Amino acid sequence: MTAPYLLRRLVILAATLIAASLVVFGLLAILPGKPAQVILGTQATPDSVRQLTHQLGLDHALWRQYVHWVRGLVTLSLGNSYISQLPIGHQLGQALSVTGPLIGLGLLIGILLAVPFGITAALLRRHAAGAAITALSQVGIAIPSFIAGLLLILVFGVKLGWLPASGFVPWSTNGWHALESLVLPALALGAGEGALLSRYVRSTVLEILRSDYLRTARAKGMTRRQALVRHGFRNGAIPVLTVLGLEIPSLIVGAVVIENVFTLPGIGTLLLQAEQNRDLIVVQDVVMLVAVTVLIVNFLVDISYRVLDPRLARSG
Repeated sequence: MTAPYLLRRLVILAATLIAASLVVFGLLAILPGKPAQVILGTQATPDSVRQLTHQLGLDHALWRQYVHWVRGLVTLSLGNSYISQLPIGHQLGQALSVTGPLIGLGLLIGILLAVPFGITAALLRRHAAGAAITALSQVGIAIPSFIAGLLLILVFGVKLGWLPASGFVPWSTNGWHALESLVLPALALGAGEGALLSRYVRSTVLEILRSDYLRTARAKGMTRRQALVRHGFRNGAIPVLTVLGLEIPSLIVGAVVIENVFTLPGIGTLLLQAEQNRDLIVVQDVVMLVAVTVLIVNFLVDISYRVLDPRLARSG
C-alpha cells in the first residue's frame, strides 16, 4: 500500500465527513418548531421562549451554529443536552458502553456462524447437509431481528430462565451480569447477519473451487483442504469483507431495534428519546457518530483490500 493512495483515501474520508455533517445539520435545522418551546411547554410566553433560544445559541446565523457544532465535535466538547442539561459526552459514553459491545458480539456471532456453515454448504452442495444449511440460512434471512429477539426472550428468558429477558446491568456494577444481559440481544442481532453472510461465503467458496489457481494447486499434489487454506481463503476474503463492510450500517440499525426489544440503554434508546423530546443537539451528535462509524469502517475495508491483494497495492 503506497503513501499517495493512503493520502488520497484520507482526503476522501475527510471530505465525506464534512459532507455528512452538512447533511445532518441541514436536515435537522429545517425541521419545524422551536426546541425552546418544547422545553418550556405550551404555556411559555414568547419572551421566555426568545430568552431560552438566545441562551441556547439558536438565534445565531445557521453557519455560526454549524461552525460551533463542528468545533465541539472535533474537540469532543459536545456541550449539554437541551432537555436534561446533562453533558452529552457522558450520555454518549454510557450508551456506547452498551451498543458497542452489542454490535461487536453480534458481528462476532455472525462471523462464527457464517464462515463454517458457508464453507460446509459449498463443500457439501450435492449432499442433503449442504441443502439443509442453505435452506436454514434462507429462513434466518427471512426472520426479522426483532422477531428473533422475541423468540429468544420467550424460550431462554421466560421458559428456561437461563438468561435475562430484558434490562442491563452496568459494567461497573457486575461485568459478568452485564455480559449476560447482552447474550440474547447479540444472538438476535448476529443470527440474521450470520445467515446472510453464510450465503456470500458459500458463493465465494464455490467460485474458488472452480478457479484455475485452485485446480493448479490440486494438480501439484495438494488436497482440496490444503489448497483452500493456502490459496483460496485469502482471495475469498475480499468479497466477503466487502459485504461485511456494507452490512455495518444494517448492524447499527438492527442494534437500535434490538435495544428497544430488550430495553437496553444504548445509542438507539438515546436517539429515540432525544427525537421525542426534540433535543436536537443530542440527535445531531448521535446521528453524526453513526455516520462517522460507518465511514471509518468503509475506509478500513478499502485499506484492507490492499493488504489482502498485493496486486491492488502494486497498482498504486
